[in-house]
Amino acid sequence: MIAQQSTDDGARFAFTDRWGGASAVPYGTLNLGGAVGDDPSAVAQNRELAAKALGLDPADVRWMNQVHGRSVAVADGPWPGGEPPEADGVVTARRGLALAVLTADCTPVLLADPVAGVAGAAHAGRPGLLAGVVPATVEAMCALGAEPARITARTGPAVCGQCYEVPEDMRQEAERLVPGSAGTTRWGTPAVDIPAGVRRQLVGCGVRDIRLSTVCTLESDAHFSYRRDRLTGRQASYVWVATS
Repeated sequence: MIAQQSTDDGARFAFTDRWGGASAVPYGTLNLGGAVGDDPSAVAQNRELAAKALGLDPADVRWMNQVHGRSVAVADGPWPGGEPPEADGVVTARRGLALAVLTADCTPVLLADPVAGVAGAAHAGRPGLLAGVVPATVEAMCALGAEPARITARTGPAVCGQCYEVPEDMRQEAERLVPGSAGTTRWGTPAVDIPAGVRRQLVGCGVRDIRLSTVCTLESDAHFSYRRDRLTGRQASYVWVATS
């Protein structure tokens, strides 16, 4: 199943869950991650199924080689050499070109300025959040003509701040670097609230239209969760600006 959101001015967002694909256990069934040990042919089939369900040409989806950093790539055509770059943010000024983020607990951040025809996507795990991948992605969009006040921001399924347990020193570091990201689990231990940190960073960049997902991957059996299952697949979140 794929959840979709859109705006009247052409922003398009989509979020997959784990069902409806060709992968076997433990990647069952709509695994879209190509670096988790799944059969490459199943992953390719799943990516094609998802793209076509969204009305996209699979060749018009840009993936990243995500490394938990803050580098942002600019996509305006096929990746040089055919391989995705090492990046945790990607932006484009090409309408109809979809940007994809793979996650299994990290927060996928989708951004669009339909007036400028600019889209951006960021992979915000704890390291990427603290490194500033979200502001870096907004900055890269602005370099292509986007304006923060026009950007629509959506996040996809991610581990929530009441489930993402961390050591106390890690919580303190997160709060020092991204104020507002410290949290507490439902059982009273230290936590980091990545979606809350993402919101804080977006607001700091001047983005106003922000909607956070209410789906916690750790709690949802319909989504992949690395924290819950370890060996598992990846769901994808997509963003693009419609051509018309």
